[in-house]
Amino acid sequence: MSIDGAFNFRRINEGLTTSGVVTAEQLRDLQRDGYDAVINLLPDTHALAVPDESRRVEELGLDYVYIPVDFDAPTRRDLDLFADAMDAHAGQKLHVHCAANYRVSAFYALYLLRKGWCSDAEADELIHDLWNPSEHRAWKEFMTQERARSLPQ
Repeated sequence: MSIDGAFNFRRINEGLTTSGVVTAEQLRDLQRDGYDAVINLLPDTHALAVPDESRRVEELGLDYVYIPVDFDAPTRRDLDLFADAMDAHAGQKLHVHCAANYRVSAFYALYLLRKGWCSDAEADELIHDLWNPSEHRAWKEFMTQERARSLPQ
């Protein structure tokens, strides 16, 4: 099963895909499909985490970035690390995943807003296609704070 069969898979463009949980087989397929790097926002302790994901990805020759985002307590530091990882892998073929593509969609939308690369409406569309952060108190507060921080000064 290729990566496009991963839970809540989204192809953002030719160089960026996102999803929820992936399998070990799908990670192997990333190499075959020419990916350069994987960013994982799912804590290793999560029941759906791939055992030894970092080792598996690195053995494939891909860069691996691990940012364990607690779904119940996302932080600005997590988002900053995500933005740094996105910038560091600009121009590379990249897959970003978590458990359900909720963390990823929210972080990617906030990243685009920070860069001035999308409108609030476009950011909402990216997220609400998958979920509604307003239904989760921690995410509602986090999104409100980070959106305000992204506004032009």
